[in-house]
Amino acid sequence: MAGTSVRDDREVEMVFLNAIKNTGLHADEKEVNAMMGWSKIKVFQTLWAKALGERHPAFAEKVNESYQVFTELLEHHYRTADLAPTVGALELFAFCKQNGIKVALTTGFYRKVTDIILERLGWMQGLNADYLAESADAIIDCSVSSSDVAEGRPAPDMIFLAMKKLNITQASEVINIGDTPSDLLSGKSAGVKLALGVANGTHTYEELNALPNDGILPTVGHLIELLKQQ
Repeated sequence: MAGTSVRDDREVEMVFLNAIKNTGLHADEKEVNAMMGWSKIKVFQTLWAKALGERHPAFAEKVNESYQVFTELLEHHYRTADLAPTVGALELFAFCKQNGIKVALTTGFYRKVTDIILERLGWMQGLNADYLAESADAIIDCSVSSSDVAEGRPAPDMIFLAMKKLNITQASEVINIGDTPSDLLSGKSAGVKLALGVANGTHTYEELNALPNDGILPTVGHLIELLKQQ
Protein backbone atom coordinates (compact mmCIF):
# COMPACT_ATOMS: atom_id res chain seq x y z
CA MET A 1 0.00 0.00 0.00
CA ALA A 2 2.59 2.57 1.08
CA GLY A 3 4.01 4.16 -2.05
CA THR A 4 1.42 2.60 -4.36
CA SER A 5 -2.02 3.55 -3.03
CA VAL A 6 -0.96 5.41 0.13
CA ARG A 7 1.39 8.38 -0.14
CA ASP A 8 4.85 7.63 1.22
CA ASP A 9 7.59 10.25 1.15
CA ARG A 10 10.11 7.62 2.27
CA GLU A 11 8.68 7.68 5.80
CA VAL A 12 8.74 3.89 6.13
CA GLU A 13 12.37 3.84 5.07
CA MET A 14 13.15 6.44 7.73
CA VAL A 15 11.38 4.36 10.38
CA PHE A 16 13.51 1.39 9.36
CA LEU A 17 16.70 3.44 9.56
CA ASN A 18 15.80 4.76 13.02
CA ALA A 19 15.09 1.26 14.31
CA ILE A 20 18.33 0.02 12.76
CA LYS A 21 20.34 2.81 14.38
CA ASN A 22 18.65 2.40 17.76
CA THR A 23 19.36 -1.34 17.97
CA GLY A 24 22.99 -1.46 16.91
CA LEU A 25 22.53 -2.53 13.30
CA HIS A 26 24.24 -0.99 10.31
CA ALA A 27 22.56 -0.43 6.93
CA ASP A 28 22.37 2.51 4.55
CA GLU A 29 19.36 3.95 2.73
CA LYS A 30 20.12 2.07 -0.49
CA GLU A 31 20.23 -1.28 1.27
CA VAL A 32 16.98 -0.64 3.14
CA ASN A 33 15.20 0.74 0.08
CA ALA A 34 16.03 -2.45 -1.83
CA MET A 35 13.95 -4.37 0.73
CA MET A 36 10.87 -2.15 0.63
CA GLY A 37 7.72 -4.19 0.09
CA TRP A 38 9.08 -7.18 2.01
CA SER A 39 7.54 -8.58 5.17
CA LYS A 40 8.99 -6.21 7.76
CA ILE A 41 10.44 -8.84 10.07
CA LYS A 42 12.21 -10.40 7.07
CA VAL A 43 14.15 -7.15 6.68
CA PHE A 44 15.59 -7.50 10.19
CA GLN A 45 16.21 -11.21 9.73
CA THR A 46 18.21 -10.39 6.61
CA LEU A 47 20.20 -7.61 8.25
CA TRP A 48 21.00 -9.55 11.42
CA ALA A 49 21.92 -12.63 9.38
CA LYS A 50 24.43 -10.44 7.57
CA ALA A 51 25.73 -8.95 10.84
CA LEU A 52 25.85 -12.08 13.01
CA GLY A 53 24.88 -15.13 10.98
CA GLU A 54 21.64 -17.03 11.47
CA ARG A 55 23.31 -19.58 13.77
CA HIS A 56 24.56 -17.00 16.24
CA PRO A 57 22.97 -17.65 19.66
CA ALA A 58 21.74 -14.05 19.85
CA PHE A 59 20.29 -13.97 16.32
CA ALA A 60 16.61 -14.48 17.19
CA GLU A 61 16.81 -12.13 20.17
CA LYS A 62 18.40 -9.36 18.11
CA VAL A 63 15.84 -9.76 15.31
CA ASN A 64 12.98 -9.51 17.79
CA GLU A 65 14.54 -6.51 19.53
CA SER A 66 14.94 -4.57 16.28
CA TYR A 67 11.50 -5.58 15.06
CA GLN A 68 9.87 -4.50 18.33
CA VAL A 69 11.48 -1.06 18.13
CA PHE A 70 10.44 -0.80 14.49
CA THR A 71 6.80 -1.71 15.17
CA GLU A 72 6.53 0.85 17.97
CA LEU A 73 7.92 3.59 15.73
CA LEU A 74 5.81 2.52 12.76
CA GLU A 75 2.54 2.36 14.66
CA HIS A 76 3.18 5.77 16.20
CA HIS A 77 3.90 7.18 12.76
CA TYR A 78 0.71 5.89 11.17
CA ARG A 79 -1.44 6.92 14.11
CA THR A 80 -0.15 10.51 14.06
CA ALA A 81 1.10 11.35 10.55
CA ASP A 82 -0.97 12.98 7.82
CA LEU A 83 -2.18 10.17 5.57
CA ALA A 84 -3.43 10.54 2.02
CA PRO A 85 -3.98 8.34 -1.03
CA THR A 86 -1.44 8.57 -3.82
CA VAL A 87 -2.29 10.56 -6.93
CA GLY A 88 -4.98 8.74 -8.89
CA ALA A 89 -5.67 6.01 -6.33
CA LEU A 90 -9.24 7.02 -5.49
CA GLU A 91 -10.05 7.58 -9.15
CA LEU A 92 -8.74 4.10 -9.93
CA PHE A 93 -10.82 2.54 -7.15
CA ALA A 94 -13.94 4.30 -8.44
CA PHE A 95 -13.30 3.25 -12.04
CA CYS A 96 -12.81 -0.36 -11.00
CA LYS A 97 -16.00 -0.37 -8.94
CA GLN A 98 -18.01 1.12 -11.81
CA ASN A 99 -16.67 -1.51 -14.19
CA GLY A 100 -16.92 -4.60 -11.99
CA ILE A 101 -13.16 -4.94 -11.49
CA LYS A 102 -12.13 -6.23 -8.07
CA VAL A 103 -9.54 -4.27 -6.08
CA ALA A 104 -7.33 -6.08 -3.57
CA LEU A 105 -4.72 -4.21 -1.55
CA THR A 106 -1.70 -6.30 -0.55
CA THR A 107 1.00 -4.97 1.74
CA GLY A 108 4.26 -5.86 3.42
CA PHE A 109 2.84 -4.31 6.59
CA TYR A 110 1.61 -6.61 9.32
CA ARG A 111 -2.11 -6.62 10.07
CA LYS A 112 -2.16 -4.14 12.97
CA VAL A 113 -0.56 -1.35 10.96
CA THR A 114 -2.58 -2.27 7.88
CA ASP A 115 -5.76 -1.80 9.90
CA ILE A 116 -4.59 1.55 11.28
CA ILE A 117 -4.06 2.81 7.73
CA LEU A 118 -7.33 1.40 6.38
CA GLU A 119 -9.30 2.88 9.27
CA ARG A 120 -7.73 6.33 9.00
CA LEU A 121 -8.29 6.54 5.24
CA GLY A 122 -11.85 5.22 5.48
CA TRP A 123 -11.01 2.15 3.42
CA MET A 124 -12.18 -0.28 6.10
CA GLN A 125 -15.70 0.81 5.14
CA GLY A 126 -17.82 -2.11 3.99
CA LEU A 127 -15.25 -4.80 4.82
CA ASN A 128 -16.15 -7.77 7.01
CA ALA A 129 -14.00 -9.57 9.59
CA ASP A 130 -12.23 -11.44 6.77
CA TYR A 131 -11.38 -8.12 5.08
CA LEU A 132 -13.74 -8.77 2.19
CA ALA A 133 -16.28 -6.30 0.85
CA GLU A 134 -19.76 -7.16 2.06
CA SER A 135 -21.66 -4.00 1.19
CA ALA A 136 -22.09 -1.75 -1.82
CA ASP A 137 -20.36 1.18 -0.12
CA ALA A 138 -17.01 -0.64 0.22
CA ILE A 139 -14.06 1.31 -1.21
CA ILE A 140 -11.95 -1.79 -1.88
CA ASP A 141 -12.87 -5.46 -2.25
CA CYS A 142 -10.14 -7.16 -0.24
CA SER A 143 -7.18 -6.50 2.05
CA VAL A 144 -4.26 -8.89 2.49
CA SER A 145 -1.31 -8.20 4.79
CA SER A 146 1.98 -10.04 5.22
CA SER A 147 0.59 -11.40 8.50
CA ASP A 148 -2.00 -13.36 6.54
CA VAL A 149 0.43 -15.53 4.56
CA ALA A 150 3.34 -17.88 5.14
CA GLU A 151 5.74 -15.76 3.10
CA GLY A 152 5.56 -12.12 2.07
CA ARG A 153 6.96 -10.53 -1.06
CA PRO A 154 8.76 -11.24 -3.28
CA ALA A 155 6.93 -14.58 -2.93
CA PRO A 156 3.50 -14.59 -4.63
CA ASP A 157 1.57 -15.75 -1.54
CA MET A 158 -0.37 -12.51 -1.00
CA ILE A 159 -1.51 -12.42 -4.62
CA PHE A 160 -2.69 -16.02 -4.40
CA LEU A 161 -4.56 -15.37 -1.15
CA ALA A 162 -6.28 -12.32 -2.64
CA MET A 163 -7.30 -14.44 -5.62
CA LYS A 164 -8.69 -17.12 -3.32
CA LYS A 165 -10.67 -14.59 -1.30
CA LEU A 166 -12.13 -13.07 -4.47
CA ASN A 167 -12.83 -16.43 -6.16
CA ILE A 168 -10.38 -15.77 -8.99
CA THR A 169 -8.90 -19.03 -10.25
CA GLN A 170 -6.61 -17.83 -13.03
CA ALA A 171 -3.64 -15.54 -12.40
CA SER A 172 -3.94 -14.55 -16.06
CA GLU A 173 -7.01 -12.53 -14.99
CA VAL A 174 -4.98 -10.46 -12.50
CA ILE A 175 -3.06 -7.20 -12.89
CA ASN A 176 -0.54 -6.53 -10.13
CA ILE A 177 0.86 -3.04 -9.62
CA GLY A 178 3.30 -1.73 -7.04
CA ASP A 179 6.13 0.68 -6.37
CA THR A 180 8.87 -1.77 -5.34
CA PRO A 181 11.02 -4.41 -7.04
CA SER A 182 9.41 -7.01 -4.79
CA ASP A 183 5.99 -6.09 -6.23
CA LEU A 184 7.24 -6.81 -9.73
CA LEU A 185 8.94 -10.03 -8.67
CA SER A 186 5.85 -11.31 -6.85
CA GLY A 187 3.65 -10.50 -9.83
CA LYS A 188 5.93 -12.31 -12.24
CA SER A 189 6.23 -15.26 -9.86
CA ALA A 190 2.44 -15.48 -9.63
CA GLY A 191 2.10 -15.47 -13.41
CA VAL A 192 -0.27 -12.50 -13.52
CA LYS A 193 -1.51 -10.98 -16.76
CA LEU A 194 0.45 -7.78 -16.15
CA ALA A 195 3.12 -7.05 -13.54
CA LEU A 196 3.30 -3.27 -13.47
CA GLY A 197 5.40 -0.78 -11.57
CA VAL A 198 4.46 2.71 -10.45
CA ALA A 199 7.22 5.32 -10.38
CA ASN A 200 5.90 7.91 -7.93
CA GLY A 201 6.53 5.80 -4.82
CA THR A 202 9.72 4.52 -3.22
CA HIS A 203 11.58 3.61 -6.43
CA THR A 204 12.38 5.45 -9.63
CA TYR A 205 11.42 4.45 -13.14
CA GLU A 206 15.01 3.38 -13.80
CA GLU A 207 15.18 1.21 -10.68
CA LEU A 208 11.92 -0.55 -11.47
CA ASN A 209 12.54 -0.91 -15.18
CA ALA A 210 15.74 -2.84 -14.43
CA LEU A 211 13.54 -5.79 -13.43
CA PRO A 212 11.21 -7.92 -15.57
CA ASN A 213 7.96 -5.98 -15.96
CA ASP A 214 5.03 -5.30 -18.27
CA GLY A 215 5.18 -1.54 -17.91
CA ILE A 216 6.11 1.23 -15.49
CA LEU A 217 3.38 3.84 -14.98
CA PRO A 218 3.78 7.39 -13.63
CA THR A 219 0.93 6.88 -11.10
CA VAL A 220 -1.67 4.22 -10.31
CA GLY A 221 -4.23 6.52 -11.90
CA HIS A 222 -2.63 5.84 -15.27
CA LEU A 223 -3.83 2.25 -14.95
CA ILE A 224 -7.33 3.45 -15.84
CA GLU A 225 -6.42 4.06 -19.48
CA LEU A 226 -4.69 0.70 -19.64
CA LEU A 227 -7.77 -1.03 -18.25
CA LYS A 228 -9.94 0.63 -20.88
CA GLN A 229 -7.83 -1.09 -23.52
CA GLN A 230 -8.24 -4.58 -22.05
